[in-house]
Amino acid sequence: MTSTLNADPAELAKFSELAHRWWDPESEFRPLHQINPLRLDWINSLCPLAGHSILDVGCGGGILADSMARRGAGVLGIDLSTKALKVAQLHALEAQTPNVQYREISAEALADEQPGNFDVVTCMEMLEHVPDPASVVRACATLVKPGGWVFFSTLNRNAKSFLFAIVGAEYVLNLLPRGTHEYAKMIRPSELARYCREADLELLHTRGMEYNPLTRRYSLSADTGVNYLFATQKPW
Repeated sequence: MTSTLNADPAELAKFSELAHRWWDPESEFRPLHQINPLRLDWINSLCPLAGHSILDVGCGGGILADSMARRGAGVLGIDLSTKALKVAQLHALEAQTPNVQYREISAEALADEQPGNFDVVTCMEMLEHVPDPASVVRACATLVKPGGWVFFSTLNRNAKSFLFAIVGAEYVLNLLPRGTHEYAKMIRPSELARYCREADLELLHTRGMEYNPLTRRYSLSADTGVNYLFATQKPW
């Protein structure tokens, strides 16, 4: 029922309005295009993607889903933004990306339908946009097979993150549209770690992501003060 859907209509509308610009590397989605090789290579280094069935939760226009399919995985991307999914499907057709499909469904609904069906689940830059992130984490844990990997990335909630991710990225450097992130919805690593434990996911690796405004490049680091990534595994 839509009344219990774990989604914020304002967030969906925000990204739907920009949907046609997902695949423009110089658009508002430029940061996603820039960080995608970093997160893709990190995921692949921990769990080689080729030959695996992968679910990308909150796939948007398909930037990560498409690249994972090109690494030899079979990928299903899900989102609740109709426009973004249409853009993802169109890009897959135009680029002739193999083994990638898209579907408009919530993680929770798919977890009821296909529990334990995926080798790997990714949920990147999405948890900070939903009303109940713990519910999404539980759904991801349900969807992955025992022994499978679940990857998350999100934004820390602290003064540094507010300064860099909101003031800096949205208002000073104009890397992102203003209003992309709400400070109150950001998630501390300790909170996400608790959600993972409660969902029976074991946290194995953590990485931070930093942006250098001089070189205009992103890099992975040990600093989880702003953007950070979790690699978790479901016990056998």
